[in-house]
Order: sequence, then structure tokens, then C-alpha cells
Amino acid sequence: MNAPSGNPSHSKKRATPKSASTAQSDLEQTLSRIAPHNVDAERGLLASCILDGGRETLNLCAESKLNPEAFFNLAHQLIFECLIDMFNEGVPIDEITLADGLQRKGHLEKVGGHVFINQLTDVIETTAHAKYWMEIVREKYLLRRLIRTSTETIERCYEQQDKVHVFLEKIEQEVFDISQDRITDNAQPIDISIDQASLKIQQLIQREISSHGISTGLKDLDAMTFGFHPQEMVVVAARPSVGKTSLATKFIEAAVLPEQSNLKSVPTLMFSLEMSAEQLAMRMLCSRARVDLKSIRDGFCSKLQQEDLGTVASEFKSVPLWIDDSGSLTIYELRGKARRLHAKEKLGLIVIDYLQLLSGSDPRVPREQQIAEISRGIKALAKELNLPVIVLSQLNRDSERESRDPRLSDLRESGSIEQDADVVFLLHRPRKDKKGQREDMEDVSELPSNSEIERIGLIVAKQRNGPVGPVDLTFMRRYTRYENYVEQINS
Repeated sequence: MNAPSGNPSHSKKRATPKSASTAQSDLEQTLSRIAPHNVDAERGLLASCILDGGRETLNLCAESKLNPEAFFNLAHQLIFECLIDMFNEGVPIDEITLADGLQRKGHLEKVGGHVFINQLTDVIETTAHAKYWMEIVREKYLLRRLIRTSTETIERCYEQQDKVHVFLEKIEQEVFDISQDRITDNAQPIDISIDQASLKIQQLIQREISSHGISTGLKDLDAMTFGFHPQEMVVVAARPSVGKTSLATKFIEAAVLPEQSNLKSVPTLMFSLEMSAEQLAMRMLCSRARVDLKSIRDGFCSKLQQEDLGTVASEFKSVPLWIDDSGSLTIYELRGKARRLHAKEKLGLIVIDYLQLLSGSDPRVPREQQIAEISRGIKALAKELNLPVIVLSQLNRDSERESRDPRLSDLRESGSIEQDADVVFLLHRPRKDKKGQREDMEDVSELPSNSEIERIGLIVAKQRNGPVGPVDLTFMRRYTRYENYVEQINS
């Protein structure tokens, strides 16, 4: 029998995987390596703490959230722990008081006695490089934490009993926590804050910026909310077919294609659990270009409309917008996807369509508990990524049965949505009187006869940091598009 063509040795090499013992040996060799550290930087930092009496350097370490575990050397850990305790107690710091503090803790001999402490202060002559040494210590510590988390992950992969998506969520959270520890919160003098606030006020007065947050694209709504703000969970709730998705796409359009040229596009991620990405993109194109989607499906589209669609398509192709149309997602999977994209692209807004299509971690628990878990997860996502999250939600039938405007208690399946949300918008069609006419409806005789324009009521039912009340919107049914009510009626 003829040998197969090709390089026999190469084929054999590709076909022979590593044995289990070889893989285990590689892992043990990796784990046996010395963890990242820099003893000289640790000694320099400790020496700086002693030489400046714990004033500047320890303050710097506290602001950077440096803890004793950040030091690789055990003696350095014990010394830094003692220095922190002395700093918190207001005890003056020098070689003598440090030795006394270590003695009282029973750690003096463990660190090497008076000789070791005196040798520390001989390492440097100035504390000018203390901040640089501290950054080295922090970076090495973060690398060690990452190695430890990775190693524990390998072990837990063999032993884990949780469901895979729960396990992955835990691991992602641990890695994200390590990443967040690179960021420190530093207080700043009031004069800096006052200058920043004054500049913001001038920009608002001169209309250089539209609002404090991300504009909704609807001026009456912006007047009440000042846009969407970081860490906010914004709920848009309505009965089916009232226009939740259309309002969400209006918010997205305003974020990625701001009307004011001096405003930058806000990187936005949309989770569309109900519509495919293609369907959503087609709706957004037709809405912005003001082209009737039905006419396109019927094959009637003028040359001018085609040009408008092409222009709008070019606009959308250049903006930072991502659409995830996964048909079924758990809250853990959604948070994981958002976290990974945020790490790459630094998102500014997330939209979820819609909440009731998400699944909880355990499908066996009652649906109300699942919704509560999902709601808490969305709020946690907004705080974790420091951005607003807009989530669409269903309302129950109570408002229809009782012929009244919707209210917060109508949020479907769980009261936790009402508790977790920072802002709640309730969309509804105005009620009808006995003659079948909508109450408080303007005379529509002046509206263009060839347009299907409907007045939709939006109730700001909850807002932690602002007023509540009704806002009127115009819904252009032909284009599935929301516009400012007053401007549309008067146009």
C-alpha cells in the first residue's frame, strides 16, 4: 500500500496531541516560576515612608488603595502593615517608633530586627521617586493577582459544580475587579470643581452642549431629564405595539449621530432579543431617511428616496454602534458580552430590547424571582461600567382594563424593576372618550393628509434626580419615528 502524500513526519506531529502527563508537567513548570515582583522598589517605597515621617508617601499609598499584600516580601508586608496602623493612629514615624510598633505586634524579629530597619533607610537618599516606586509595586501586585486568579480558575475548572455561564460570570467579574484596581479615586480641591462647574454652566447657556448627559433627541424630554446619565438604569415600559423599540432607536440615533456638530458620537451597544440586527438596521435607515418601509417592500422607491437611504447608510456605517441580536440570553451572558466589548471600545450607552426576554440564572425558580435577578443585574451593569443602561419592558393589562393612564405598579411581573430603576418612562396612547375620540387630542385637520401622525403620551413616572410628569411626543407611524410633539404639529 502506498504511503499517503505529504510530509509523513509533519502529519504525525500534527496528529499526536500532548499526553495528560506532559500537559500537567507544563502546568507545574508554569506555576513553579517566581511570581512578578521588585524587591528594590518595595524597599525604596518603605524607606520613603520612614524618611518623610509617613506624611506624603503613606497618603499617596492610601489614595492608591495599596495594601500590605501588594508587597511580595513577607517582611515588607509586616512593615507596611505596621506603618499603616501607625499612620491611622497618628503616631509619628521614624526608625525608632517603627521598631517599637513591630515589637508590640511581635513582628520585629520576623522582619530582621533593628538592623533590617536601619538598612532600609540607607537604601535611598531622597523620597522624590516614591510615586514611581509605588507604581512598580502596584503593577507587580496586579500581575500576581492575575496569575493567582488564572491558576485558581484552572483548578476550579476541574472541580466546579456551578453551571458554566454562572462560573464564567464569576471569573469575568474577578478579572474585571483586578482591572478596576488600576484606577484610583483622587479627591481634588473645591476650586477645581467650581471651575469645571462654571465652564459647564457657560457651555449650557451658550448651547455648546445640549445637556449634562446623553441627549434623548427629544427637547421636551431633555428639559425634564437633562439626558441620560452614567450609572442610571432607565426603563421604557409600554403595552405591545405602542412603540418602545421605535423610541429606543430614537435614543440610539441621538447618541451616535448627535445633531450638534461639536458633540462626539457615543459608543452604543444594543441587545435586540426580539428583532434581528438586519431588521433593526432597516428600520433605523428608513426612520432617519423618512422613507416608508412598506413602499420599499412593495417595490416603489423614488430615486430621491434611494439617495437619502444611501446617505443615511453612510452615516450609520461610520458610527460606533454594535447590535447583538442573540435570541436567548441570560443576564450573566449579557453582562459578560457588555463587559468584554466595553474593555475594547469604552462604551457610553447600552440599550436592551427587552427585559422580559432575558432569562435568569436558574429557570426553575419563579419568574418573578428571575425578573428581580435580571433587574438587579442590569442596575449592577450600569454602575459597574459607569454608563446609562436603557431597558425596554412590558406593562401588564391593568391600565387597559381600568381605562386609565399607566403607572409604576403596572410594570409587569416584578416590583423590583420599579425599585432598581433610576428613571421610568411609561408610553401610552391617550384615553378615548365615549365618542371614541382621544381625550386632549389636538385638531388633526391641519396635519398633512398623506401622513399617519399619532400623538403618544410619555409619562416620566420616576426620576431620582429630577421632576416627574407627562411629555407629549409625535409618532410618525409611516416611518416608525418619534419627534418633538410641538415642532411636528406646528410644522
